[in-house]
Amino acid sequence: MKQNKLSIIIPVFNEEASIAKLINEINTRSTLKQIDEIIVVDGGSTDNTIAIATNLNSTVISSEKGRAKQMNAGAKVAKGEILYFLHADTIPPYNFDCKILKTITNQKAAGSFRMQFDSDSFFLKFFAWFTRINHKICRGGDQSLFITKDLFFKLNGFNEEYIIYEDGEFIERLYKATNFSVIQDKVTTSARKYQQKGMVKLQYHFGVIHLKKILGKTPQELHNYYKKNIAN
Repeated sequence: MKQNKLSIIIPVFNEEASIAKLINEINTRSTLKQIDEIIVVDGGSTDNTIAIATNLNSTVISSEKGRAKQMNAGAKVAKGEILYFLHADTIPPYNFDCKILKTITNQKAAGSFRMQFDSDSFFLKFFAWFTRINHKICRGGDQSLFITKDLFFKLNGFNEEYIIYEDGEFIERLYKATNFSVIQDKVTTSARKYQQKGMVKLQYHFGVIHLKKILGKTPQELHNYYKKNIAN
């Protein structure tokens, strides 16, 4: 029987400030024997992201910009039986590879970790607390996502119409397709955007986007709201 191994897929765009730390932490926090490869999918960086990732023995490929497109591109070239999607500013917990492989079964073909921010903010701790709950409304891409390659392609991967909220849309489909697992160990994700935009303000806008999705707004409408209220 072929041993399951992980292909770690990291979509990047101008992430020279974080990519080296992430790759080094992956190497420190895993057994390495369980990891087939680290695939860095670049969406057109103009900084030193590609050079840094290449020097750290990652497989670097290029794709059209857009996280859904980049993650799908990474999945297509992945050798591992299990895909692990990780944002460039999110650090996985120790022994994450073993915990993912232990969790994956025929009945549980996808899941994520709980999340904490690299911040002492009570406000952010409050929202991070809810990631322990196994419900689709408590999920997000910052918690990272693992899935068997078979199930990923059976569901046709990420919907590339979504410039934002691609994780949320895919996870909604995952909850219908399999018994989604939440590992109680925590990834640590950057609070950078909250600190830049204002914590309450940013959380409010994310909530509005989530509500708009529930109300049936199109991917373009979600992106327009994001561009108007968050991106600028």
